[in-house]
Amino acid sequence: MTDTTAPTAATAVDRWLADFDEALTAGDTEAASQLFLDTSFWRDLVAFSWNIKTVEDPEGVKDLLDATLATAAPSNWTVTEPPAEADGVTEAWIAFETAVGRGRGHLRLKDGKAWTLLTTLHELKGHEEPKGPNRPMGAEHGANKDRQTWLERRAREAEELGYTRQPEVVIVGGGQGGIALGARLRQLDVPTIIVERNERPGDSWRKRYKSLCLHDPVWYDHLPYIKFPENWPVFSPKDKIGDWLEMYTRVMELNYWSSTEAKRATYDEAKGEWEVVVERDGQEITLRPKQLVMATGMSGKANVPKLPGQDAFQGDQHHSSQHPGPDAYAGRKCVVVGSNNSAHDICAALWEAGADVTMVQRSSTHIVRSDTLMDIGLGALYSEQAVAGGVTTEKADMIFASLPYRIMHEFQIPLYDQMRERDKDFYDRLEAAGFDLDWGEDGSGLFMKYLRRGSGYYIDVGASDLVANGDVKLKRGQVTRLTEDAVVLDDGTELPADLVVYATGYNSMNGWVADLISQEVADKVGKVWGLGSATSKDPGPWEGEQRNMWKPTQPFIEL
Repeated sequence: MTDTTAPTAATAVDRWLADFDEALTAGDTEAASQLFLDTSFWRDLVAFSWNIKTVEDPEGVKDLLDATLATAAPSNWTVTEPPAEADGVTEAWIAFETAVGRGRGHLRLKDGKAWTLLTTLHELKGHEEPKGPNRPMGAEHGANKDRQTWLERRAREAEELGYTRQPEVVIVGGGQGGIALGARLRQLDVPTIIVERNERPGDSWRKRYKSLCLHDPVWYDHLPYIKFPENWPVFSPKDKIGDWLEMYTRVMELNYWSSTEAKRATYDEAKGEWEVVVERDGQEITLRPKQLVMATGMSGKANVPKLPGQDAFQGDQHHSSQHPGPDAYAGRKCVVVGSNNSAHDICAALWEAGADVTMVQRSSTHIVRSDTLMDIGLGALYSEQAVAGGVTTEKADMIFASLPYRIMHEFQIPLYDQMRERDKDFYDRLEAAGFDLDWGEDGSGLFMKYLRRGSGYYIDVGASDLVANGDVKLKRGQVTRLTEDAVVLDDGTELPADLVVYATGYNSMNGWVADLISQEVADKVGKVWGLGSATSKDPGPWEGEQRNMWKPTQPFIEL
Protein backbone atom coordinates (compact mmCIF):
# COMPACT_ATOMS: atom_id res chain seq x y z
CA MET A 1 0.00 0.00 0.00
CA THR A 2 1.40 3.43 -0.98
CA ASP A 3 2.10 5.86 1.86
CA THR A 4 0.51 9.18 0.88
CA THR A 5 1.32 10.94 4.15
CA ALA A 6 3.06 14.28 3.57
CA PRO A 7 6.64 14.19 4.83
CA THR A 8 7.49 16.14 7.95
CA ALA A 9 9.79 19.13 7.65
CA ALA A 10 12.67 17.09 9.10
CA THR A 11 12.03 14.18 6.74
CA ALA A 12 11.85 16.47 3.69
CA VAL A 13 15.14 18.16 4.57
CA ASP A 14 16.90 14.88 5.36
CA ARG A 15 15.73 13.43 2.07
CA TRP A 16 16.89 16.46 0.08
CA LEU A 17 20.31 16.57 1.74
CA ALA A 18 20.79 12.84 1.17
CA ASP A 19 19.89 13.17 -2.52
CA PHE A 20 22.10 16.22 -2.89
CA ASP A 21 25.03 14.51 -1.18
CA GLU A 22 24.58 11.38 -3.31
CA ALA A 23 24.61 13.41 -6.54
CA LEU A 24 27.66 15.43 -5.48
CA THR A 25 29.57 12.35 -4.37
CA ALA A 26 28.87 10.74 -7.74
CA GLY A 27 29.96 13.90 -9.55
CA ASP A 28 26.52 14.07 -11.21
CA THR A 29 26.03 17.82 -11.46
CA GLU A 30 22.95 17.41 -13.64
CA ALA A 31 21.19 15.32 -11.00
CA ALA A 32 22.20 17.79 -8.29
CA SER A 33 20.85 20.73 -10.30
CA GLN A 34 17.50 19.00 -10.77
CA LEU A 35 16.99 19.11 -7.00
CA PHE A 36 16.42 22.87 -7.42
CA LEU A 37 13.18 24.54 -8.51
CA ASP A 38 12.97 26.05 -11.99
CA THR A 39 13.16 29.43 -10.23
CA SER A 40 15.73 29.00 -7.51
CA PHE A 41 18.87 30.55 -6.04
CA TRP A 42 22.13 29.33 -4.58
CA ARG A 43 24.21 31.94 -2.77
CA ASP A 44 27.75 30.83 -2.02
CA LEU A 45 30.00 32.77 0.33
CA VAL A 46 33.49 31.40 -0.35
CA ALA A 47 32.67 27.74 0.42
CA PHE A 48 32.52 26.45 -3.17
CA SER A 49 33.52 29.39 -5.35
CA TRP A 50 36.18 31.06 -3.17
CA ASN A 51 34.16 34.16 -3.96
CA ILE A 52 30.81 35.73 -3.18
CA LYS A 53 28.47 34.51 -5.87
CA THR A 54 24.78 33.87 -6.48
CA VAL A 55 23.63 31.53 -9.24
CA GLU A 56 20.06 31.17 -10.39
CA ASP A 57 17.92 28.21 -11.47
CA PRO A 58 19.12 24.66 -12.21
CA GLU A 59 21.31 25.86 -15.07
CA GLY A 60 23.23 28.20 -12.79
CA VAL A 61 23.57 25.49 -10.14
CA LYS A 62 25.05 23.09 -12.70
CA ASP A 63 27.48 25.73 -13.95
CA LEU A 64 28.71 26.42 -10.41
CA LEU A 65 29.12 22.75 -9.62
CA ASP A 66 30.84 22.00 -12.92
CA ALA A 67 33.40 24.68 -12.07
CA THR A 68 33.93 23.90 -8.38
CA LEU A 69 32.84 20.39 -7.39
CA ALA A 70 36.16 18.63 -7.99
CA THR A 71 38.11 21.00 -5.74
CA ALA A 72 35.37 21.64 -3.17
CA ALA A 73 34.68 17.93 -2.56
CA PRO A 74 31.70 18.63 -0.23
CA SER A 75 30.53 16.03 2.27
CA ASN A 76 28.82 15.42 5.62
CA TRP A 77 25.67 17.44 5.00
CA THR A 78 23.72 17.61 8.26
CA VAL A 79 20.91 19.54 9.93
CA THR A 80 21.98 21.59 12.96
CA GLU A 81 18.57 22.30 14.48
CA PRO A 82 15.02 21.10 13.86
CA PRO A 83 13.65 22.39 10.53
CA ALA A 84 10.45 24.42 10.42
CA GLU A 85 7.63 24.70 7.91
CA ALA A 86 5.32 27.66 7.27
CA ASP A 87 3.24 28.74 4.28
CA GLY A 88 4.52 25.88 2.16
CA VAL A 89 8.20 26.67 2.75
CA THR A 90 10.45 24.39 4.79
CA GLU A 91 13.51 26.06 6.32
CA ALA A 92 16.58 24.37 7.76
CA TRP A 93 19.95 25.30 9.19
CA ILE A 94 22.65 23.04 7.86
CA ALA A 95 26.35 22.22 8.17
CA PHE A 96 28.76 20.58 5.74
CA GLU A 97 32.44 20.11 5.02
CA THR A 98 34.62 20.77 2.01
CA ALA A 99 38.10 19.55 1.21
CA VAL A 100 39.62 22.49 3.05
CA GLY A 101 37.03 23.71 5.50
CA ARG A 102 33.81 23.47 7.42
CA GLY A 103 30.71 25.31 6.36
CA ARG A 104 27.34 26.45 7.59
CA GLY A 105 24.28 27.27 5.60
CA HIS A 106 20.56 27.66 5.22
CA LEU A 107 18.08 25.84 3.00
CA ARG A 108 14.52 26.63 1.90
CA LEU A 109 12.44 23.93 0.23
CA LYS A 110 9.21 24.20 -1.74
CA ASP A 111 7.46 21.03 -2.90
CA GLY A 112 10.53 19.01 -1.99
CA LYS A 113 12.95 21.04 -4.09
CA ALA A 114 15.38 23.80 -3.16
CA TRP A 115 14.13 27.35 -3.54
CA THR A 116 17.10 29.01 -1.85
CA LEU A 117 20.40 27.61 -0.63
CA LEU A 118 23.07 29.52 1.30
CA THR A 119 26.53 27.99 1.77
CA THR A 120 29.21 29.79 3.77
CA LEU A 121 32.74 28.76 4.69
CA HIS A 122 32.98 29.01 8.47
CA GLU A 123 36.54 27.86 9.14
CA LEU A 124 39.59 26.34 7.45
CA LYS A 125 40.79 22.91 8.46
CA GLY A 126 44.15 23.21 10.14
CA HIS A 127 43.70 26.95 10.56
CA GLU A 128 40.94 27.07 13.17
CA GLU A 129 40.81 30.40 15.00
CA PRO A 130 42.40 30.43 18.48
CA LYS A 131 39.20 30.92 20.43
CA GLY A 132 36.98 28.89 22.72
CA PRO A 133 38.62 25.51 23.29
CA ASN A 134 41.49 26.60 21.01
CA ARG A 135 42.29 29.76 22.94
CA PRO A 136 46.02 30.36 23.62
CA MET A 137 47.44 29.66 27.06
CA GLY A 138 48.94 33.14 27.36
CA ALA A 139 51.25 32.42 30.24
CA GLU A 140 54.32 30.30 29.47
CA HIS A 141 54.90 28.00 32.40
CA GLY A 142 58.30 26.57 33.19
CA ALA A 143 61.84 27.96 32.97
CA ASN A 144 63.12 29.40 29.68
CA LYS A 145 66.23 31.55 29.32
CA ASP A 146 64.98 32.79 25.91
CA ARG A 147 61.58 33.79 27.25
CA GLN A 148 59.94 36.86 25.69
CA THR A 149 57.01 38.58 27.34
CA TRP A 150 53.87 39.42 25.43
CA LEU A 151 54.96 43.08 25.35
CA GLU A 152 58.37 42.17 23.99
CA ARG A 153 56.84 40.02 21.24
CA ARG A 154 54.47 42.82 20.25
CA ALA A 155 57.30 45.36 20.19
CA ARG A 156 59.40 43.08 18.03
CA GLU A 157 56.54 42.56 15.60
CA ALA A 158 56.00 46.32 15.33
CA GLU A 159 59.71 46.84 14.62
CA GLU A 160 59.91 44.14 11.95
CA LEU A 161 56.59 44.07 10.07
CA GLY A 162 56.75 46.33 7.06
CA TYR A 163 60.50 46.89 7.47
CA THR A 164 62.53 43.67 7.66
CA ARG A 165 59.52 41.38 7.19
CA GLN A 166 56.76 41.96 4.65
CA PRO A 167 53.03 41.67 5.38
CA GLU A 168 50.86 39.23 3.48
CA VAL A 169 48.04 41.81 3.34
CA VAL A 170 47.91 45.59 3.33
CA ILE A 171 44.55 47.18 4.11
CA VAL A 172 44.19 50.80 3.00
CA GLY A 173 41.65 52.40 5.33
CA GLY A 174 41.39 52.02 9.08
CA GLY A 175 37.68 52.54 9.68
CA GLN A 176 35.40 49.83 11.02
CA GLY A 177 35.63 47.74 7.82
CA GLY A 178 39.41 47.69 7.72
CA ILE A 179 39.61 47.09 11.46
CA ALA A 180 37.16 44.15 11.37
CA LEU A 181 39.01 42.53 8.48
CA GLY A 182 42.32 43.11 10.23
CA ALA A 183 40.97 41.35 13.31
CA ARG A 184 39.87 38.33 11.26
CA LEU A 185 43.25 38.08 9.56
CA ARG A 186 45.02 38.44 12.88
CA GLN A 187 43.17 35.44 14.26
CA LEU A 188 44.20 33.43 11.21
CA ASP A 189 47.83 34.45 11.81
CA VAL A 190 48.03 36.34 8.50
CA PRO A 191 50.59 39.18 8.78
CA THR A 192 48.61 42.34 8.05
CA ILE A 193 49.16 46.09 8.18
CA ILE A 194 46.26 48.55 8.27
CA VAL A 195 47.17 51.94 6.79
CA GLU A 196 45.17 54.95 8.02
CA ARG A 197 45.92 58.60 7.33
CA ASN A 198 44.15 59.88 10.45
CA GLU A 199 46.04 60.28 13.71
CA ARG A 200 44.00 57.78 15.76
CA PRO A 201 41.74 54.81 15.14
CA GLY A 202 38.17 56.12 15.16
CA ASP A 203 39.08 59.58 13.82
CA SER A 204 37.01 58.96 10.71
CA TRP A 205 34.05 59.21 13.12
CA ARG A 206 35.39 61.83 15.53
CA LYS A 207 36.11 64.34 12.76
CA ARG A 208 32.56 64.41 11.40
CA TYR A 209 29.84 66.89 12.45
CA LYS A 210 29.12 66.65 16.14
CA SER A 211 25.52 65.44 15.94
CA LEU A 212 26.47 62.39 13.86
CA CYS A 213 25.42 59.05 15.34
CA LEU A 214 24.67 55.61 14.04
CA HIS A 215 21.12 55.23 12.77
CA ASP A 216 21.48 51.44 12.85
CA PRO A 217 20.74 49.77 16.22
CA VAL A 218 23.47 48.22 18.34
CA TRP A 219 22.44 44.63 17.54
CA TYR A 220 23.22 45.34 13.88
CA ASP A 221 26.67 46.83 14.52
CA HIS A 222 28.79 44.34 16.50
CA LEU A 223 32.37 43.78 15.39
CA PRO A 224 33.77 40.22 15.39
CA TYR A 225 35.05 38.71 18.64
CA ILE A 226 34.14 41.60 20.95
CA LYS A 227 30.48 42.59 21.14
CA PHE A 228 29.32 45.91 22.49
CA PRO A 229 28.48 45.56 26.21
CA GLU A 230 24.88 45.08 27.25
CA ASN A 231 24.58 48.67 28.47
CA TRP A 232 25.80 50.13 25.15
CA PRO A 233 23.29 52.65 23.73
CA VAL A 234 20.94 51.53 20.97
CA PHE A 235 22.23 54.32 18.71
CA SER A 236 25.91 55.06 19.17
CA PRO A 237 27.22 58.66 19.16
CA LYS A 238 30.13 59.15 16.77
CA ASP A 239 32.79 59.87 19.41
CA LYS A 240 31.77 56.83 21.44
CA ILE A 241 32.15 54.70 18.32
CA GLY A 242 35.54 56.30 17.71
CA ASP A 243 36.71 55.37 21.20
CA TRP A 244 35.42 51.82 20.78
CA LEU A 245 37.34 51.38 17.52
CA GLU A 246 40.51 52.70 19.13
CA MET A 247 40.12 50.30 22.03
CA TYR A 248 39.36 47.44 19.66
CA THR A 249 42.56 47.91 17.63
CA ARG A 250 44.60 47.68 20.83
CA VAL A 251 42.80 44.73 22.39
CA MET A 252 42.82 42.77 19.12
CA GLU A 253 46.57 43.49 18.71
CA LEU A 254 46.24 44.95 15.22
CA ASN A 255 49.20 46.36 13.33
CA TYR A 256 47.55 49.72 12.78
CA TRP A 257 49.69 52.37 11.09
CA SER A 258 47.99 55.68 11.87
CA SER A 259 49.16 59.02 10.44
CA THR A 260 50.19 57.02 7.38
CA GLU A 261 49.14 57.83 3.83
CA ALA A 262 49.15 55.40 0.93
CA LYS A 263 50.79 57.28 -1.93
CA ARG A 264 50.82 54.83 -4.85
CA ALA A 265 50.56 51.15 -5.67
CA THR A 266 51.57 48.93 -8.58
CA TYR A 267 51.24 45.20 -9.14
CA ASP A 268 54.21 43.07 -10.19
CA GLU A 269 52.73 40.14 -12.11
CA ALA A 270 56.07 38.32 -12.32
CA LYS A 271 56.50 38.32 -8.54
CA GLY A 272 52.80 38.05 -7.74
CA GLU A 273 52.95 40.91 -5.29
CA TRP A 274 52.04 44.54 -4.85
CA GLU A 275 54.39 47.42 -4.32
CA VAL A 276 52.61 49.88 -2.05
CA VAL A 277 54.41 53.11 -1.18
CA VAL A 278 53.25 54.77 2.03
CA GLU A 279 54.43 57.81 3.93
CA ARG A 280 54.82 57.26 7.67
CA ASP A 281 56.37 59.75 10.07
CA GLY A 282 57.74 61.70 7.12
CA GLN A 283 59.43 58.61 5.67
CA GLU A 284 58.49 56.76 2.49
CA ILE A 285 58.22 53.03 3.08
CA THR A 286 57.63 50.42 0.39
CA LEU A 287 55.43 47.49 1.38
CA ARG A 288 55.24 44.34 -0.74
CA PRO A 289 52.09 42.43 0.18
CA LYS A 290 50.48 39.63 -1.81
CA GLN A 291 47.03 41.11 -1.25
CA LEU A 292 45.85 44.74 -1.32
CA VAL A 293 42.49 45.63 0.21
CA MET A 294 40.77 48.97 -0.33
CA ALA A 295 38.74 49.57 2.84
CA THR A 296 38.11 53.23 2.07
CA GLY A 297 34.40 53.23 2.75
CA MET A 298 31.25 54.20 0.90
CA SER A 299 31.24 57.65 2.47
CA GLY A 300 34.77 58.60 1.61
CA LYS A 301 35.09 60.03 -1.89
CA ALA A 302 33.09 63.23 -1.53
CA ASN A 303 30.92 64.31 -4.46
CA VAL A 304 31.22 68.10 -4.51
CA PRO A 305 29.29 69.85 -7.29
CA LYS A 306 31.13 72.39 -9.41
CA LEU A 307 28.98 75.49 -9.75
CA PRO A 308 29.48 78.92 -11.28
CA GLY A 309 30.15 81.52 -8.61
CA GLN A 310 31.66 79.21 -6.00
CA ASP A 311 34.89 81.18 -6.18
CA ALA A 312 32.99 84.44 -5.64
CA PHE A 313 30.88 83.29 -2.69
CA GLN A 314 31.93 85.23 0.43
CA GLY A 315 30.59 82.85 3.08
CA ASP A 316 31.65 79.38 4.16
CA GLN A 317 31.08 76.42 1.88
CA HIS A 318 32.06 72.79 2.30
CA HIS A 319 30.94 69.20 1.73
CA SER A 320 28.98 67.56 4.54
CA SER A 321 31.97 65.33 5.33
CA GLN A 322 33.93 68.48 6.22
CA HIS A 323 31.16 70.18 8.19
CA PRO A 324 32.58 71.24 11.59
CA GLY A 325 29.23 71.45 13.35
CA PRO A 326 26.70 74.20 14.00
CA ASP A 327 28.30 76.27 16.75
CA ALA A 328 29.75 79.02 14.56
CA TYR A 329 26.51 79.60 12.66
CA ALA A 330 24.00 80.73 15.28
CA GLY A 331 21.87 83.53 13.86
CA ARG A 332 23.29 83.08 10.35
CA LYS A 333 21.61 82.00 7.13
CA CYS A 334 22.52 78.45 6.15
CA VAL A 335 21.64 76.55 2.97
CA VAL A 336 22.05 72.78 2.94
CA VAL A 337 22.02 71.30 -0.55
CA GLY A 338 20.59 67.78 -0.33
CA SER A 339 17.80 65.96 1.47
CA ASN A 340 19.15 62.61 2.62
CA ASN A 341 20.65 61.47 5.95
CA SER A 342 23.51 63.95 6.32
CA ALA A 343 21.41 66.85 5.08
CA HIS A 344 18.69 66.21 7.66
CA ASP A 345 21.17 65.70 10.50
CA ILE A 346 23.03 68.90 9.68
CA CYS A 347 19.85 70.93 9.21
CA ALA A 348 18.54 69.79 12.60
CA ALA A 349 21.82 70.60 14.38
CA LEU A 350 21.99 74.06 12.76
CA TRP A 351 18.39 74.78 13.75
CA GLU A 352 19.11 73.71 17.33
CA ALA A 353 22.04 76.14 17.38
CA GLY A 354 19.78 79.02 16.34
CA ALA A 355 20.64 79.23 12.63
CA ASP A 356 18.20 80.17 9.86
CA VAL A 357 18.20 76.94 7.83
CA THR A 358 16.98 76.10 4.34
CA MET A 359 17.12 72.63 2.84
CA VAL A 360 17.33 72.36 -0.96
CA GLN A 361 15.73 69.13 -2.16
CA ARG A 362 16.98 68.25 -5.63
CA SER A 363 15.23 64.89 -6.04
CA SER A 364 12.78 62.68 -4.16
CA THR A 365 13.83 61.07 -0.89
CA HIS A 366 12.65 57.98 0.93
CA ILE A 367 12.01 58.60 4.62
CA VAL A 368 11.22 56.06 7.31
CA ARG A 369 10.83 56.87 10.97
CA SER A 370 13.45 55.28 13.19
CA ASP A 371 10.99 53.78 15.68
CA THR A 372 8.92 52.29 12.89
CA LEU A 373 11.96 50.87 11.13
CA MET A 374 13.14 49.33 14.40
CA ASP A 375 9.74 47.76 15.01
CA ILE A 376 8.64 46.56 11.58
CA GLY A 377 11.84 46.48 9.55
CA LEU A 378 14.45 45.24 12.03
CA GLY A 379 12.65 43.91 15.08
CA ALA A 380 12.52 40.29 13.97
CA LEU A 381 16.28 40.14 13.42
CA TYR A 382 18.08 42.96 15.25
CA SER A 383 16.50 43.83 18.58
CA GLU A 384 16.52 42.85 22.25
CA GLN A 385 13.41 40.78 21.57
CA ALA A 386 15.14 38.95 18.72
CA VAL A 387 18.10 38.10 20.94
CA ALA A 388 15.76 36.87 23.66
CA GLY A 389 14.12 34.64 21.06
CA GLY A 390 17.44 33.08 20.09
CA VAL A 391 18.17 35.23 17.06
CA THR A 392 21.70 36.39 17.76
CA THR A 393 23.42 38.92 15.54
CA GLU A 394 25.31 36.05 13.87
CA LYS A 395 22.07 34.19 13.14
CA ALA A 396 20.34 37.34 11.97
CA ASP A 397 23.20 38.02 9.57
CA MET A 398 22.87 34.50 8.18
CA ILE A 399 19.11 34.88 7.73
CA PHE A 400 19.63 38.14 5.87
CA ALA A 401 22.41 36.60 3.78
CA SER A 402 20.17 33.67 2.86
CA LEU A 403 17.83 35.95 0.89
CA PRO A 404 19.13 36.34 -2.66
CA TYR A 405 19.21 39.93 -3.87
CA ARG A 406 17.07 39.04 -6.89
CA ILE A 407 14.01 38.42 -4.68
CA MET A 408 14.85 40.46 -1.59
CA HIS A 409 12.52 43.27 -2.64
CA GLU A 410 9.60 40.84 -2.51
CA PHE A 411 10.22 40.41 1.22
CA GLN A 412 10.70 44.15 1.77
CA ILE A 413 7.64 45.56 -0.02
CA PRO A 414 5.04 44.28 2.51
CA LEU A 415 7.08 45.69 5.39
CA TYR A 416 7.23 49.16 3.88
CA ASP A 417 3.53 49.02 3.03
CA GLN A 418 2.95 48.51 6.77
CA MET A 419 5.24 51.44 7.60
CA ARG A 420 3.48 53.73 5.15
CA GLU A 421 0.10 52.90 6.65
CA ARG A 422 1.28 53.15 10.25
CA ASP A 423 2.78 56.62 9.77
CA LYS A 424 0.28 57.98 7.25
CA ASP A 425 -0.31 61.23 9.15
CA PHE A 426 3.44 61.86 9.33
CA TYR A 427 3.84 61.43 5.57
CA ASP A 428 0.78 63.57 4.86
CA ARG A 429 2.34 66.41 6.86
CA LEU A 430 5.63 66.15 5.02
CA GLU A 431 3.99 66.18 1.61
CA ALA A 432 1.82 69.12 2.64
CA ALA A 433 5.06 70.99 3.40
CA GLY A 434 6.18 70.30 -0.17
CA PHE A 435 8.60 67.47 0.53
CA ASP A 436 9.00 65.05 -2.40
CA LEU A 437 8.71 61.51 -0.96
CA ASP A 438 9.36 58.16 -2.58
CA TRP A 439 9.40 54.51 -1.50
CA GLY A 440 11.89 53.22 -4.03
CA GLU A 441 10.96 52.52 -7.60
CA ASP A 442 9.15 49.31 -6.66
CA GLY A 443 8.00 50.29 -3.17
CA SER A 444 10.70 48.19 -1.47
CA GLY A 445 11.99 51.00 0.70
CA LEU A 446 15.23 51.74 2.47
CA PHE A 447 17.25 48.52 2.34
CA MET A 448 16.87 48.06 -1.38
CA LYS A 449 17.69 51.73 -2.00
CA TYR A 450 20.80 51.25 0.09
CA LEU A 451 21.86 48.08 -1.70
CA ARG A 452 21.12 49.45 -5.14
CA ARG A 453 22.58 52.93 -4.88
CA GLY A 454 23.65 53.68 -1.29
CA SER A 455 21.72 56.94 -1.22
CA GLY A 456 18.31 58.54 -1.49
CA TYR A 457 16.95 58.00 2.01
CA TYR A 458 16.76 59.36 5.56
CA ILE A 459 16.07 57.44 8.77
CA ASP A 460 14.10 60.06 10.65
CA VAL A 461 15.28 60.81 14.16
CA GLY A 462 13.50 64.14 14.40
CA ALA A 463 14.55 66.40 11.53
CA SER A 464 11.53 65.55 9.40
CA ASP A 465 9.23 67.21 11.91
CA LEU A 466 11.28 70.40 11.56
CA VAL A 467 10.73 70.28 7.80
CA ALA A 468 7.03 69.47 8.15
CA ASN A 469 6.58 72.34 10.66
CA GLY A 470 8.50 74.82 8.54
CA ASP A 471 11.19 75.32 11.19
CA VAL A 472 13.64 74.14 8.56
CA LYS A 473 12.64 75.84 5.33
CA LEU A 474 12.30 73.69 2.23
CA LYS A 475 12.99 74.59 -1.38
CA ARG A 476 12.81 72.16 -4.29
CA GLY A 477 14.93 72.54 -7.39
CA GLN A 478 18.44 72.46 -8.79
CA VAL A 479 21.24 74.82 -7.76
CA THR A 480 22.52 76.63 -10.85
CA ARG A 481 25.06 79.04 -9.37
CA LEU A 482 26.25 80.98 -6.35
CA THR A 483 26.55 84.72 -5.96
CA GLU A 484 28.63 86.53 -3.34
CA ASP A 485 25.92 85.98 -0.75
CA ALA A 486 23.28 83.63 -2.13
CA VAL A 487 22.44 80.28 -3.67
CA VAL A 488 20.47 80.56 -6.93
CA LEU A 489 18.03 77.84 -7.99
CA ASP A 490 16.90 76.91 -11.49
CA ASP A 491 13.60 78.79 -11.08
CA GLY A 492 15.47 81.99 -10.28
CA THR A 493 14.94 81.81 -6.51
CA GLU A 494 17.81 83.34 -4.54
CA LEU A 495 18.49 81.94 -1.08
CA PRO A 496 20.62 84.32 1.02
CA ALA A 497 23.46 82.35 2.60
CA ASP A 498 26.35 82.77 5.00
CA LEU A 499 26.99 79.01 4.81
CA VAL A 500 26.48 76.46 2.05
CA VAL A 501 26.76 72.77 2.94
CA TYR A 502 26.92 70.35 0.03
CA ALA A 503 25.22 67.23 1.41
CA THR A 504 25.55 65.80 -2.07
CA GLY A 505 26.79 62.31 -1.31
CA TYR A 506 29.81 60.37 -2.45
CA ASN A 507 31.33 59.09 -5.67
CA SER A 508 32.02 55.45 -6.50
CA MET A 509 34.76 53.92 -4.40
CA ASN A 510 36.82 53.07 -7.48
CA GLY A 511 37.89 56.72 -7.31
CA TRP A 512 40.27 55.64 -4.52
CA VAL A 513 41.74 53.06 -6.92
CA ALA A 514 42.36 55.84 -9.44
CA ASP A 515 44.12 57.93 -6.80
CA LEU A 516 46.31 55.12 -5.50
CA ILE A 517 46.95 52.98 -8.58
CA SER A 518 45.75 54.54 -11.86
CA GLN A 519 42.66 55.68 -13.71
CA GLU A 520 43.15 52.80 -16.11
CA VAL A 521 42.92 50.24 -13.31
CA ALA A 522 39.96 52.08 -11.78
CA ASP A 523 38.18 51.87 -15.13
CA LYS A 524 38.91 48.14 -15.31
CA VAL A 525 37.58 47.63 -11.80
CA GLY A 526 34.47 49.56 -12.78
CA LYS A 527 31.67 50.88 -10.65
CA VAL A 528 31.66 49.86 -7.01
CA TRP A 529 28.40 49.16 -5.17
CA GLY A 530 24.97 48.41 -6.59
CA LEU A 531 23.35 45.28 -7.98
CA GLY A 532 22.70 46.19 -11.60
CA SER A 533 18.97 46.40 -10.89
CA ALA A 534 18.27 48.83 -13.76
CA THR A 535 16.78 51.28 -11.26
CA SER A 536 17.85 54.88 -10.71
CA LYS A 537 21.63 55.19 -10.21
CA ASP A 538 22.01 51.39 -10.41
CA PRO A 539 22.29 50.58 -14.12
CA GLY A 540 22.43 47.02 -15.45
CA PRO A 541 23.51 44.45 -16.23
CA TRP A 542 22.33 42.39 -13.27
CA GLU A 543 25.28 41.38 -11.08
CA GLY A 544 23.62 39.09 -8.55
CA GLU A 545 25.88 40.50 -5.83
CA GLN A 546 27.20 43.90 -4.84
CA ARG A 547 29.62 45.13 -7.48
CA ASN A 548 33.27 44.73 -6.46
CA MET A 549 32.49 44.53 -2.75
CA TRP A 550 34.07 42.11 -0.25
CA LYS A 551 35.64 40.01 -2.99
CA PRO A 552 38.41 40.03 -5.62
CA THR A 553 37.89 42.79 -8.17
CA GLN A 554 38.71 43.03 -11.82
CA PRO A 555 41.42 43.08 -13.12
CA PHE A 556 42.90 41.18 -10.18
CA ILE A 557 40.23 38.54 -9.75
CA GLU A 558 42.78 35.79 -10.31
CA LEU A 559 44.31 36.71 -6.96
